[in-house]
Amino acid sequence: MYPDPSTVTRVTTLGAGPIGGGWAAHFLARGYDVTAYVHSEAERPALMAVIDTGWISLEALGLAPGASRDRLTVTTDLDAAVKDAQFIQESAPERLELKQALYKRLGEVAPKDCVIASSTSGLMMTDIQKDCPTPERTVIGHPFNPPYLLPLVEIIGGKKTDPAAVAWAAEFYRSAGKAPLVMKKEIPGFVATRLQEALWREALHMVANGEATPEDIDIALMNGPAPRMAVQGQCMAFHVACGEGGMATNLDQFGPALKWPWTRLEAPELTQELRDRMVEGCNEIAAGRHFTDMATQRDREIVAVLNAIRAARNQG
Repeated sequence: MYPDPSTVTRVTTLGAGPIGGGWAAHFLARGYDVTAYVHSEAERPALMAVIDTGWISLEALGLAPGASRDRLTVTTDLDAAVKDAQFIQESAPERLELKQALYKRLGEVAPKDCVIASSTSGLMMTDIQKDCPTPERTVIGHPFNPPYLLPLVEIIGGKKTDPAAVAWAAEFYRSAGKAPLVMKKEIPGFVATRLQEALWREALHMVANGEATPEDIDIALMNGPAPRMAVQGQCMAFHVACGEGGMATNLDQFGPALKWPWTRLEAPELTQELRDRMVEGCNEIAAGRHFTDMATQRDREIVAVLNAIRAARNQG
């Protein structure tokens, strides 16, 4: 039903803001022909500003063969924008009624073998696809900002989405140089945004209570978790930190601390099932590697991140 993801050459982006423009820049840098739909000609300068800004970093990272901004077409005609699309990345404003009307139209005019993905960061596809006549090919494809730099794309369908469309989207994003994460369940905020929101909420609590300033919080993050998180997520950071015992030692030793008032977020009950799922999950990621090997790799990559940041600042 859908084309081979690796053979896609034409994509359409909808939206002129930082996300829509960022997607257009990313796809151009990967060598695609991009048709960008804007609601009016007045939005064209904003779109081009995002692409021009992103192109500086994209050139520094390295462009795909044939990549060129000359392969961009900008139009205010929605029908023309999607007529020959092999994939559509929608980044319209975060208003449910607007997206529902847009997907009703897209379901009528977009090629039937074309998957349509939404960049929404808070709405659910089940709601967005409500009035779409072809909801089976609609998915969430939520990027992290800026889309032309950060690899993550969170993917999930709605109740009427064909699982094949979700699988296709994951393969397409992977072939387009992204790091797709197919979610297990449809939840508001997806995975990364919920984690980011939890961190943000705690930061706001500390500022509101006079416990830390915004500068204190950013200093703590930039010089603590952030460099490590660039190479090792939260789960594996705790797994490796506890040496031979891994996550099992972490939870068995520090489990009671979950109830200590270190955060305003209520901790989940540390049941045996949750404990075992965390331990098994980390062991699967570790794939038999010894903790000293993982720690050595972590340290080497953090050093690379820190040196890269230092070099960039010295150039400035």
